Amino acid sequence: MSSPYQDFVRKAKERFAEKQQAKASSKGQYQFTLHSQFKMKQYGLSEQRVRSVIRNPKRREVGIVSKTVAVMQPVSIKKVDGKEVWKQEIWVMFILKNQKQKNGNQDGKMQSFVQQEMRIISAWRYPGVSPKRNPIPEEILRELEDGTILESVDGV
Repeated sequence: MSSPYQDFVRKAKERFAEKQQAKASSKGQYQFTLHSQFKMKQYGLSEQRVRSVIRNPKRREVGIVSKTVAVMQPVSIKKVDGKEVWKQEIWVMFILKNQKQKNGNQDGKMQSFVQQEMRIISAWRYPGVSPKRNPIPEEILRELEDGTILESVDGV
């Protein structure tokens, strides 16, 4: 025979397990390392804010660590004389991991597809405006968009 207290504890454990499972599935493709969780707490950043920086970056660079990407978003942008200025930036460094998943389609055949999973390595606030590392000159970007560089390479 189980006591009312034991029933209460069992139900509480079940509810807790369901919440943990729902929380894990809602994160989806994002994995936060312990270091990133510590830094987010240190700088007062939420998971939602970090995801927002990843989805809508103002600037993207190759990370310091190999195979990583660093993205930046200003905290608050103000327009001064037609220029955008800000006093603080939020940076997030992550690495992309490919996951192969198999799904059955209507024919009963298994289909595999590759899903991008992001492991967030670190997140931080940068006071001021960070300098750009090895920026691509505007002329080169325009030529790439116009296709003039590709035409000269094909002609050689």
